Amino acid sequence: MKKIFYIVSVILFSIFSCKTANTALVKSNKTIPTQNDTIRIANDELEYEVIIIDPGFNTWLVSRAFPRNYYSQSYLESKNRIWISEWNNRVLQPFRYNPNLYEMSISYDPNIDYGYEVNYLIYNYLVYFQNTYKQKLFGYVPSR
Repeated sequence: MKKIFYIVSVILFSIFSCKTANTALVKSNKTIPTQNDTIRIANDELEYEVIIIDPGFNTWLVSRAFPRNYYSQSYLESKNRIWISEWNNRVLQPFRYNPNLYEMSISYDPNIDYGYEVNYLIYNYLVYFQNTYKQKLFGYVPSR
């Protein structure tokens, strides 16, 4: 049985597209969404796949995230474990938390070594998500 690891964020662009008249006039320091803003990582050996789809994330990752190896893998894993646990709790509470933000749960097994790159991208996506959508999953979130 194949273990599939998906992170799919809701493309909120369609939600906010109704507000085009207002958003064109407001200055913002958010990253500008790009067309091909999808990041995919697959590892056939471990049988997992990570897909991150969110307008602006790739641009944010390149321009604002700390470089690779800034954090240790154990630090990234511990933050991911906490934040993903809270994310999954919010998925189960659609009346309390916006179901357009928390659309599907994330399958993250702390007993599997996903490697540095996967943990780095998940961590940075969760930082991006919390800062962009003004959510706080748990604890300190770097503002970049």
